[in-house]
This record gives sequence, structure tokens and C-alpha cells, in this order.
Amino acid sequence: MQVFRRLPPADQRQPCVLTIGNFDGVHRGHQAVLQRLVSAARERALPACVLTFEPHPREYFAASRPGAGPAPARILTGRDKLGALAACGVDRVCIAHFNANLAAMPAEAFAEQLIVEGLQARHLLIGDDFRFGAQRRGDFDLLAGLSARHGFGLERMPTIADRGERYSSSAVRRALAAGDLARARELLGHPYCVSGHVIHGRKLGRTLGFPTLNIGIPFANPAVAGIFIVQVHGLGRKPLPAVASLGTRPAVERNGRLLLEVHVFDFSASVYGALVSVEFISRLREERHYDNLDLMVEQIHRDARAARDHFGI
Repeated sequence: MQVFRRLPPADQRQPCVLTIGNFDGVHRGHQAVLQRLVSAARERALPACVLTFEPHPREYFAASRPGAGPAPARILTGRDKLGALAACGVDRVCIAHFNANLAAMPAEAFAEQLIVEGLQARHLLIGDDFRFGAQRRGDFDLLAGLSARHGFGLERMPTIADRGERYSSSAVRRALAAGDLARARELLGHPYCVSGHVIHGRKLGRTLGFPTLNIGIPFANPAVAGIFIVQVHGLGRKPLPAVASLGTRPAVERNGRLLLEVHVFDFSASVYGALVSVEFISRLREERHYDNLDLMVEQIHRDARAARDHFGI
């Protein structure tokens, strides 16, 4: 899969079948859109292309416009989103930098400069709630007129729901925030995972008898936080049982950096730099502050025991 951190340069542009969205989570609703995208692309012998944005437009507005509302929690890291898009058969991903210029771009200019000229869409597939351009004034009706003028096909995907709830990134965020990993799995179509390279930490866990693999989280507001039963993929032929903390470690430091810390049971190899994927199974509790390290260590032992009991080890 080709990835462009902007629109493709002029000498690499080619006609495509295109869809547009943030695709945070790449949940089952997204997967249905992408399945149709890839099918339409194969029918036309064209690459299947996704246009997405960084940062999320709502993150941009939350930071730049008072009263715009909070930024949404992130479900996937950039690595995991790209991996999920590739797994769905997408051929090209263009990540547009969402900034003041893009936020102020009229809908007609957005369509002409990005969809028609920049990405050379021959067929455009959108969800039924898709809006674009300054003040979200662009909609399906506007695209229909532009489609006739510029000669690209246009298709709209209907809403896809499960038990009366629309598949959406918001639904996934609600499930993860509530610690309902079973519901998140239903919405995603697979277990919730976070991947990353193992990095050096403070080594405090080692001194407490619970060494951890540390994975940096590249954004400030993850959709999950707390203490979890997990299993780790990428360190052998089968996943390894573990207990993990995702958060800022209020028990040991103030204003700590966001980390996923994973204690893999009965594992002692040095794996710094390794790329691993952590599968979240269930949440044990929220993060909390302790008055002293002894109280914290007692709780870590209880968490580890609960995780070992889950795995029967």
C-alpha cells in the first residue's frame, strides 16, 4: 500500500476510486465502505484510494476555536490505522494535513482541488453522513452537481447498524471508555489492539519485581485507559499472557508521559526495538494514586493474580 503524507506529487497522480473519512477505528461500518471501495476499484481496474486527515478535524477545531467542543479520543495509532486500511485491500492512502487553509476551503474548492485535481477520482464513494468544506456545507447534493460537471461517478453507502446502534467511531469510543471490550470487539469485528515498538522506560517496574515492555502512545487522548488483562503478539509463535497499564502513571509521577506498560508473565528476554501488538481482553480497574509504593505494589500483585487466574497460570 502506498502512503502519501500529502496529496501525491504531480508525477505520481493517477485516476482512482476514492473514499474520504477519518477512519478512526476502521470498525465494521468502515470495513463495509472499504469492501465496496475495493470492489468498485477492481471493477474499473483502478487503485482503491482513501483520503484521510491528520490531525482529526475535530482535534484541530478543539485546539483553535473556543467553544468548538472537546476533541474525540483516539482509537487507533497511525500505524494501526494504516495497517487496518491495508488489510482491507486499500491501495493508496493520502493523509492531508488539516490546518487553517483546509478548514476554510469552500466545499466546491475542496472537491475541485482535492477530489478532481489532486487525487483524480473517477468514482467517489461516501458515507450517508459525509460533510466537507468550510462549515461542513458540502454534502451529497453538492457532490452530485460536481460529479456531472467533472465526470466522476458518485455513490453513497447507507448506514450500517447492529441491534439498533449505528456502527461508528463514537460507538467504539463509548465501549472502550466504559471498559466494555466485548462490545468494542463486536463493533470492530476483532479484538482491540495497540501496536508499537518497545522503548526504554524508567525501569521502576523492574525494581518492584514487575518488569514491563513500554510502548509510547503518540497522542494525548487515547480511547482506553486503566489496568487491563492483555496478551502480547509478536514475541513468539503464540500470544503471551500479560497484565498492562495504559495511562500517565499517577501513582509514581506527576504529569507523566502517556505509556502502555505491559508485564508479560514469566518472560525475561530483552526486546527493545521489537514491534509488538497488545490485545486488550478485559479491564481490571482505572488508574489511581497511592500514598506510598508499598500500597501500589500490593495492588499490582492483586492485578497480576487476577490476570494469571484469567489465563489459568
